[in-house]
Amino acid sequence: MKIALAFLSTALVILACTNMSTQPSINNNMSQDNNNPYYSRTDTTKLNVSDTEWKKILSSDLYGVARNKDTERAYTGKYTDFEGLGIYHCAVCGNALFRSDSKFSSHCGWPSFFEALRENAVIYEDDRAYGMSRIEVLCGRCDSHLGHIFDDGPPPTGKRYCMNSISLDFAPDVPVKDSEPALPHRGN
Repeated sequence: MKIALAFLSTALVILACTNMSTQPSINNNMSQDNNNPYYSRTDTTKLNVSDTEWKKILSSDLYGVARNKDTERAYTGKYTDFEGLGIYHCAVCGNALFRSDSKFSSHCGWPSFFEALRENAVIYEDDRAYGMSRIEVLCGRCDSHLGHIFDDGPPPTGKRYCMNSISLDFAPDVPVKDSEPALPHRGN
């Protein structure tokens, strides 16, 4: 009986492990949760929401990074090695930030991009925290902390936007027809 139970337990563990997905879950609900009235993937109106209000709406992990400027640990984010085609949005407000064709593997432990989607998608601030001199990248719509930008990226910009995965949502390209992407890729 003990052998049968041990075998059954082992089989269940193996079955559960083989059914686990290695891809991040794609957030198609257009919000980290359904309680965020400010989340929109189409509205680009500048938001002026207090941190007190954000704290009521956001998960504690997202609030810590986006509003308190924490950093997720390297190589732990769901988009670090993700290769889906689509658009990365601000996880706080839904603002479109980066196209997947500007993402590259920088081996730094965080998702990296060489350019923002449009001119005002992100804004920049000097960051002198922890005795370093860096440029912080913030969402152009809600001023949430996304990460930092460095001058060691690939052509054509030479920039590396080093972003926290938790600050990003991903929307996959949806084909208009079977052979035609909904959004144009670089060079098309």
